[in-house]
Amino acid sequence: MSEQRLRAVRERVRSFPDFPEPGVLFRDISPLLKDPVAFRTLIDLLEDHVRAAFPKIDFIVGECLDSRGFLIGPPLAQRLGIGFVPLRKKGKLPGATESISYSLEYGKAELEIQSDAVEPGQKVVIVDDLLATGGTMCAACELLKRLKAEILECLVVIELKALKGSEKLNSIPFYSLLQYD
Repeated sequence: MSEQRLRAVRERVRSFPDFPEPGVLFRDISPLLKDPVAFRTLIDLLEDHVRAAFPKIDFIVGECLDSRGFLIGPPLAQRLGIGFVPLRKKGKLPGATESISYSLEYGKAELEIQSDAVEPGQKVVIVDDLLATGGTMCAACELLKRLKAEILECLVVIELKALKGSEKLNSIPFYSLLQYD
C-alpha cells in the first residue's frame, strides 16, 4: 500500500471535539466523500486489500445504519464485480428478516438483514466506515452467522483503537485502513 495514497485519504478526515457529546472526538469522513480523487483513492485501497486477501468472495455486506458506511460498500462491491447486501435499522427492509438488538456507545439499536440475503456458505466481507466499541459490527457478524454465511473479514475505514472494538470480534479477521488512538 502506498503511503502517499494512504496519506491522501487520511488528510481528508477531520476531527470535531465534543461531538456528539462532551469528551468525544468525532472523526468525520465528509471531506473524503466530497473529494472525488480522495474517495476514489479510498475505494482503490480497499479494493487492493480485498483482492489480495480473498481470491473468492460472494458479497460485500454494508452496515447502513447511517449513510457513511452505506456509501463505501456499493462502490467497493461494484469494483470487485460482486453484489452488495445491506444491513439496516429494524423496519427498513421488506420481506422476511432476521434482527438483533445490541448496545451502542450512546444507547441501544436494532439491526436487520433480509432472511434470503445470503445463502449458507457464501463468503462475505462486512464493510463500515468506522469501528468504535464494536457493538454494531458484532451484531452484524451475529446476523450473518445466523444465515450461515462465511465471514471472511470485517473491514473499516477508521478504527478508534482506544475503544478496543476489534477485540470483541474474537476470531473474525479484522482490517482497518486508518487507526486513531
